Amino acid sequence: MIHINSQIPAFKAQAFHNGKFVEVTDQTLKGKWSVFIFMPAAFTFNCPTEVEDAADNYEAFQKLGAEVYIVTTDTHFSHKVWHETSPAVGKAKFPLVGDPTHFLTNAFGVHIPEEGLALRGTFVINPEGVVKTIEIHDNAIARDVQETLRKLKAAQYVANNPGEVCPAKWKEGEKTIAPSLDLVGKI
Repeated sequence: MIHINSQIPAFKAQAFHNGKFVEVTDQTLKGKWSVFIFMPAAFTFNCPTEVEDAADNYEAFQKLGAEVYIVTTDTHFSHKVWHETSPAVGKAKFPLVGDPTHFLTNAFGVHIPEEGLALRGTFVINPEGVVKTIEIHDNAIARDVQETLRKLKAAQYVANNPGEVCPAKWKEGEKTIAPSLDLVGKI
């Protein structure tokens, strides 16, 4: 199962993306930052609000060199119809990945076996395919993609600035911390 600083597994999945069916694999993710956003299922009442939030902020992800992947346990065929019939989901310009075999939901630790659905899980993955952030929570609680963007920026910052850490509530441009023995007990 995936954990922080682990390599994503080799996988192959089908997605609906910009009017076409495309294949998404672990190799697709290599070389750029990726954000996997797991959702329970297509055609629900809460998931479209999250897809729309990601779509409304997609340009910000792209400016950071990151691709967004929405993943549900549905098929890519379902995602095509979902994209065509939901005004909120119709805004998505990123891949809607199907996981009907539950390989991805199991590998990322978000599978609900008794329901055949996914928990709401968000994973920021670096260009080498290594997981840098994980957020998993109850399906009744939708996410705010602004927090995902903040975490992506923090992960990118520490990747580009070894020896520095981002303190609580850190936002881009704010002061970071260079850990040292001198700081112990002084913050």
